[in-house]
Amino acid sequence: MPGSLSILRFADFKPLFAAFALLFVLASPATAQLSFKPTAEAVQEDKLLNALKEGDKITGRVSIPDGMSASLIQPAGRDWRDFQRSKLPWIGGIAIIGMLAVLAIFLMVRGRIRVHQGFSGRTILRFNSFERFTHWLTASCFIILALSGLNVSFGRTLILPLFGAEAFATLSAWAKLAHNYLAFPFMLGVAIMFLIWIKNNIPGKLDLEWIKQGGGLLSEGKHPPAKRFNAGQKGIFWIVIIGGVLMSVSGWFLLFPYLPGNVTALQFWTVIHAVIAMLFIAAMLAHIYIGSVGMEGAFDAMGTGEVDLNWAKEHHALWVEEEQKKAGAPSDRTPHAVPAE
Repeated sequence: MPGSLSILRFADFKPLFAAFALLFVLASPATAQLSFKPTAEAVQEDKLLNALKEGDKITGRVSIPDGMSASLIQPAGRDWRDFQRSKLPWIGGIAIIGMLAVLAIFLMVRGRIRVHQGFSGRTILRFNSFERFTHWLTASCFIILALSGLNVSFGRTLILPLFGAEAFATLSAWAKLAHNYLAFPFMLGVAIMFLIWIKNNIPGKLDLEWIKQGGGLLSEGKHPPAKRFNAGQKGIFWIVIIGGVLMSVSGWFLLFPYLPGNVTALQFWTVIHAVIAMLFIAAMLAHIYIGSVGMEGAFDAMGTGEVDLNWAKEHHALWVEEEQKKAGAPSDRTPHAVPAE
């Protein structure tokens, strides 16, 4: 009986002894070396560090169609993030605020550019209804795209503290939708502008003289002769076309991120899109200023489509002559005096 009792007691504690034995085995140095393998782990870590130093991204394996999701670590992403958070706001701030400051100084020094001979009461057709529709389609889309894009760079700093997180989140969500969908009519407008106005915006020798005289912007009532578009307007045209194409191509890659093929290319196009956008906005501020506050009578060109005849003669004298010849009307331009011999 005593022997059988001892066997029963051992059987009762047998699971406990087994648990202690397993714990001892797992805690032994030999087993720890087999499970951890410090030499192998160090080799993998060296490979990882070398790859990070070389700038190559660290990738894994995925079974979904999106191959870019296999990227685990990409050192270039840190540079891209730093650019978006630090450098881009400075670029945008200097370009946009700097342009506003220049325009304000110009208005204070030069004042509004007036029609030197006053309004005549007679008008001439400057832009037809289709041209005005194309302009306002592109311009209205650009304004919304610009404001919604600026929200990405400056919204957290300027809008979030004023309206709160909930309002900022709602505004940003709607801004994203507007930015995505209004990109398509903007691209259409740029394409139509190129087709209907390219023939009038080819640079020529006449533009050099206009540039030499500063377009007459600094002199009162003295504007160099120009055809339908002067050198300044041609410059705006090419800024819109080239900037619009760059914005469209880069924006297309952002709308469809699978197209670039890898994350690095996608980050490159986001930088191009952002930098061109800031410069584009600054240039359009100058265009808006001249077409509204800066020059008397200029807004009528895209407002009603008809401009005062005296305004047209002062800024586009050669174009007025061409239009009068087409209409069969005699030109009333004052002839040059001929000296007596």
